Amino acid sequence: MLAHQLTEGLIRVLERPDLRVIAGTRRISLSPDLPEPFRVTDRGDVLLGSACMGNGAHSAFYLRHALELAHLLDIAPHQPVMAALCAARTAALFHGLDVTCDTVAEPGVAMTAAPTALPAWIDIMAADHLPAPEILRDVWLAIAPCQPAPAERPDIDAVHARLDALWPWTGPTETLMAMGGDARLSIDPTTGLNHYGCSHRPRPWAVTFASSTASSLSERGFAGAEAARLRLIAAALSDPQADVPATLTTEIHDGIARHFGLRGDEGIILAPSGTDCELYALALAALAPGGRAVSNILIAPEETGSGVPLAARGCHFANDTALGHMVPKGHLIAGFPDDTQVIDLPMRDARGQQIPLAQVDADCLRVARSELARGRHILLHRLDLSKTGLLAPQMETLDTLMATAPAGQVDVVVDACQTRLDPARVRDYLDRGWMVMVTGSKFFTGPPFCGAVLLPAPVMARLSGRLPAGLAQYTHQAAWPVGQARTVLPAGHNIGLLLRWHAAMAEMAALADVPRATVTQRLRTFLSAARDAITHNRDLCLLPPYAPRRPPLADAWDDAATILSFFVRAHDAGDTFRPLALALARKLYAWLNTDLSTVIPARDADERRLAALLCHVGQPVPLAHPALDGELAGALRISAGARLVSGEPSHDGMDSRRRMERETRDVRRVVDKISLILRHWPTIAACDPHPTYMPHHLEQG
Repeated sequence: MLAHQLTEGLIRVLERPDLRVIAGTRRISLSPDLPEPFRVTDRGDVLLGSACMGNGAHSAFYLRHALELAHLLDIAPHQPVMAALCAARTAALFHGLDVTCDTVAEPGVAMTAAPTALPAWIDIMAADHLPAPEILRDVWLAIAPCQPAPAERPDIDAVHARLDALWPWTGPTETLMAMGGDARLSIDPTTGLNHYGCSHRPRPWAVTFASSTASSLSERGFAGAEAARLRLIAAALSDPQADVPATLTTEIHDGIARHFGLRGDEGIILAPSGTDCELYALALAALAPGGRAVSNILIAPEETGSGVPLAARGCHFANDTALGHMVPKGHLIAGFPDDTQVIDLPMRDARGQQIPLAQVDADCLRVARSELARGRHILLHRLDLSKTGLLAPQMETLDTLMATAPAGQVDVVVDACQTRLDPARVRDYLDRGWMVMVTGSKFFTGPPFCGAVLLPAPVMARLSGRLPAGLAQYTHQAAWPVGQARTVLPAGHNIGLLLRWHAAMAEMAALADVPRATVTQRLRTFLSAARDAITHNRDLCLLPPYAPRRPPLADAWDDAATILSFFVRAHDAGDTFRPLALALARKLYAWLNTDLSTVIPARDADERRLAALLCHVGQPVPLAHPALDGELAGALRISAGARLVSGEPSHDGMDSRRRMERETRDVRRVVDKISLILRHWPTIAACDPHPTYMPHHLEQG
């Protein structure tokens, strides 16, 4: 390759959104005669050698290594060896996420790789366990030329001792954010994406309307998590006694409290997921005065998290917990009573049609009063909102129940895990003494697996009791408000959860800066265009949008249906409308998020660009449909999220009008790609391609 082509390739690496965020304003320049792949100067500048000018994957690895080393030397100039080894580990884990490279040598071979080959220490430093001191010494000797020489001879044994505690949470932000959840956060090496089809790295080339399920990070969210990670590593290098995780936790509590208007006698529990929130709400209901058995009334559990019905009984809802414990799914968690009853109240009938709200409300009152008559404590859910935007029971029904129930015998928990509601609504719920479950990962478009339970003052008073011992497998003391109840939990912190929440809080802050009237106007503009795009496409059938029935609120944006659910015509349905069955809808969902330009024989350049477009929408919701004779259909979802309102750094340079025009154009492109897939269904099905982090032309760039 010619030199100018190599430089263009490096420029493409420098323009990667994740590396651009990490680089910030740091000065980076080329030094082709440099014998090392890179060097960090005394001033903190980064010089890139000839090894960074060839293979794009090599360039990304060395640049990430150089940037991390420069940051850590800034942070801890008196700990150059610690900084070097931590930077090497971060680079090694980054490489594992970034690409699979055939040139990585096996552990134990000599540390003298050719300039064009990647270093042999990558596997060593990416290992789960800290290498022995003599191996660390070899790694240090290999990377030492890339930085200013230390003033004193390094004591590797002392460095090894300090690294031991730091090792598990030294790494790139995108690796650490996949910790402290469950297997659904893990990145699939064949796609570069997690179970939800999204990434912990920014993915600005993808069209994303998936906030009803999960979103890839924006550059803003990534920067928020990256800043928190650097503070963690800075403290570990410069002041081992500093409890930065506790500080980060306090900042999250303060940020959530500020956004929703919590008061000093109210509290917050941080949770890895909305399902964990359900578990915590049940534990707190069981601590209500009177010691009664709990009847847990779920509204439309089929439209909440898949593990919620198990968690609602106090059972393990997966095979592993957020803290990494393997547990028997479906078995009762230690300390939870075995007499909890779960009562499901559906919101759709056997044909998939929405049950009238009046009937749902009547069912709620009937069941709750029956359970109260049996002397049981009620934990009643208000679903605000479901996966398809349903809300129930209505406030009047809950007010009637609370006015007639024995004092202290009913808890209401608001499942607001979609968090598609104005903060003033949350404040009203708390004033009524109700718990509220929220997440930063749905409407706010933060990374998946960051939830919280907001506690009103009467529930906070229960923290003088004792939580079930089995919760020690799920959560740390620091995630809970101070009180006797949390003493059964282990000390420590869920680092992944903290970073995910810091990413989400960056999005929350951006949304809070937008005037409420502007929020309303932008959402309505987009939703109108999205409804038009769906209804004017013969391949799609829009489910009746459900506008939440809420009390009047000035400039309220949350009275609109921000989740648009629709069925897709089966590719072989002919002129009749028979929707895709659930399994096929899941195929379509994945193919939308896939570059199909090498699979579909495009007629022209426009169709080729459409085939290559990565489109991430909400996962299919299983719903009954009369045309499928008992088989479940899959309803896809296009959702408006906070980023649609506040924008994101990749939109810099666009005024709000142009940006909203782009968003409405993008939603039409999503709909057009669905029809394109249907026209070429057999061809695509024969290949069954996988989603990708980026389109092919960027991978090959």
